[in-house]
Amino acid sequence: MSRLRIFADDSPDTPQFSSSDGGDIARELRKIGVTFERWQASQPIEPGATPEQVMAAYRADIDRLVQQHGFKTVDVVSIAPDNPNREEMRRKFLDEHFHKEDEVRFFVAGSGLFTLHVGGKVYEIECVKNDLIAVPDGTTHWFDMGPEPSFVAIRFFTEPDGWVGHFTGTDIAQKFPRYEKDKTG
Repeated sequence: MSRLRIFADDSPDTPQFSSSDGGDIARELRKIGVTFERWQASQPIEPGATPEQVMAAYRADIDRLVQQHGFKTVDVVSIAPDNPNREEMRRKFLDEHFHKEDEVRFFVAGSGLFTLHVGGKVYEIECVKNDLIAVPDGTTHWFDMGPEPSFVAIRFFTEPDGWVGHFTGTDIAQKFPRYEKDKTG
């Protein structure tokens, strides 16, 4: 289930706000310029579907975003818990950084934790299947896929280089909880 928790950036143990309601999440994130949407596939997606099949199931929403934002590249990334490089991949995103283009991800399956640091607050967003998050360029954040990553995501890029992180050098990300998926759900 999607979830947003908001903390003061100096109080990682005490959320000031918490909700799993999609409307509340979208409303709170909109205040800081972040888009949160829920999409539905236009056709069933079977496990092991090709990137082309995944993109075909969300074609209308993909085309809408490409037209609105001028994205030049759209791809599908898939990470499984048995990936031999999972620890290295996880570490790559765990420190606070920003991008010089919007970071836009749609979760086709699985989950991950985006944490944004904006205006003295920390916004922790658990994204799950059917969630789209669009983080504006220049927004400091980090991403945690957990110790056993499992997700399929559609990524949108305006720059040909794809993902380029500019790290802030702060230790704020280490002060907040890491992503441990709920094993019951």
